[in-house]
Amino acid sequence: MGIFSRLSWFFKHQWKQYLLGVIALILVAVCNVIPPRIIGNVVDAVSKRNMTGQFLISNILTLFIVAIIQYLLRFLWQKMIYGSSYVLERDLRSRLFRHFMKMDTTFYQKWRTGDLMAHATNDIDAVRDVAGPGILTLADSLITGSSMILAMGIFINWKLTLLAVLPLALLAVMANVLGNKIHLAFRDSQAAFSSINNKTQESVVGLKVLRALGQETEDENDFNKYVEQNIKANKRSYRLDALFDPLTTIIMGISYTLTIVFGGLAVLQQKITIGQLISFITYMAELMWPMYAVGSLFNLLERGSASYDRISELLSEKSSLVKVRDALTTVPDGTIDFNIQSFHYPDDTTVALHQVHFQLGAGQTMGIVGPTGGGKSTIISLLMRDFDHYKGKITIGKNDIRKYDLSSYLDKIGYVPQTNFLFSTDVRDNIRFANIKATQSEVENASYIADLDDDILKMPDQYDTQVGELGVSLSGGQKQRLAIARAVLSDPKLLILDDSLSAVDSKTERNIEQRIAQNRQHGTTIIAASRLSSVEHADEILVIDSGTIVEQGTHQELLHQAGWYADTFNLQAKNAELEGRLNNEQ
Repeated sequence: MGIFSRLSWFFKHQWKQYLLGVIALILVAVCNVIPPRIIGNVVDAVSKRNMTGQFLISNILTLFIVAIIQYLLRFLWQKMIYGSSYVLERDLRSRLFRHFMKMDTTFYQKWRTGDLMAHATNDIDAVRDVAGPGILTLADSLITGSSMILAMGIFINWKLTLLAVLPLALLAVMANVLGNKIHLAFRDSQAAFSSINNKTQESVVGLKVLRALGQETEDENDFNKYVEQNIKANKRSYRLDALFDPLTTIIMGISYTLTIVFGGLAVLQQKITIGQLISFITYMAELMWPMYAVGSLFNLLERGSASYDRISELLSEKSSLVKVRDALTTVPDGTIDFNIQSFHYPDDTTVALHQVHFQLGAGQTMGIVGPTGGGKSTIISLLMRDFDHYKGKITIGKNDIRKYDLSSYLDKIGYVPQTNFLFSTDVRDNIRFANIKATQSEVENASYIADLDDDILKMPDQYDTQVGELGVSLSGGQKQRLAIARAVLSDPKLLILDDSLSAVDSKTERNIEQRIAQNRQHGTTIIAASRLSSVEHADEILVIDSGTIVEQGTHQELLHQAGWYADTFNLQAKNAELEGRLNNEQ
């Protein structure tokens, strides 16, 4: 029952709706008392041979009126109780989604996508059932059970009633013994569902790789292991849950036996009439639902409790991103001063950056290059505020970036990663995602800057062409250029290209660079690249290796230093020349 106390915040908010629902249930229970009473009176009238047509018609009319009243009352309690439970579902889904939106990179490294989806679907459904069917089952079983027992004691015989309901105390013992075991079993069951959800999501997303490597059979076998674990966890939970109904049947059988034996003796001793015994047995039949409902109730409560624990654990996760009072909501503008003494990723003691200092004036372009794993993406992650805990300071226009409201800060940054996420909609809406009110001419201009306009015009429906899930209908280069167009359209103060030209050829790369430079004369741009031709026209270039700056300067200055940059540039130039010769020969 602890789940009800943990959901008290919701019940307090919806107390009027639940009160109306419970009142309707009480009135339904009162109506349920009437039919057995009428049946008993009719049986007595028949047995005493004083049945009249008027008596029969009046009783049938009473049953008809009671049925209509019950219909209206049942509609009311379903609307109030079930309707309120969907309000809880909406609130929990909204809270989880907002929580997901504000969490940091570390959170998404800890929790897998399939697991988060399981929390947002299966677990919330289980909690909603507590606030809907759970409340109904608890209130209805208590109200119906109490009203039937009172009717049996008041209208028939209190001694026979006490004898008949005495075995029902065994239900409380049974519930206490099985309760904790069912809670743990359902928690394991929900965890198994999360695991299989993770596996399914991973396999579907990685289907092309699985096929390319010929690992379909191995992955299917691995998936079957998760299925078996899920089945095993569910079998245990349902096996424990299934113990309720047989035990309830046995207990009700004992009550019926006692009723028939001692009720029959009471009729023979003329303490009650045959009609009263039939009414008593009818009331006992009405008690069947509350008794069986106990098993259903514990199922709902324990499943909901386990799910609410999982949701609460998720919501208790705190973002490591810094939040300050009176956060700045102004547009971040001015010189970027990047001054980091040291930074390491959470749960990793290895220093990722150390003694990295540079300045980038407003309107300038900076290139960041270096060996793989040298720290290029880490610098960009700190600028994007994926992590806020480091020794040092990053300022824009003399304001520490951690003092900005995160949404206001990121709203003025255009970020294009190497691997881009495209939405399952058309080309136009993917480009104008950050500014859905953008005009067609603005969309076309952004496409031109990204050198994508000609490609789009060749597509079947041009800007109305559906890109498919994750942009499956586009090539790698088209995906990158569409993402560049999307970032450019938002007119960001700071544009960050994180190796986002790797899938385009040299000619397209030069076109994009020239058009970005022409259209962003007052915007600041950072280009991280593996291909050095992407940054040779930058105002300044940083060479990052082992988490620190090893070379710094313009393209010409770095060539004169004859270090890593000069060696790599010459090697890439020779490779490009050789590739060009081979293409000409073909």
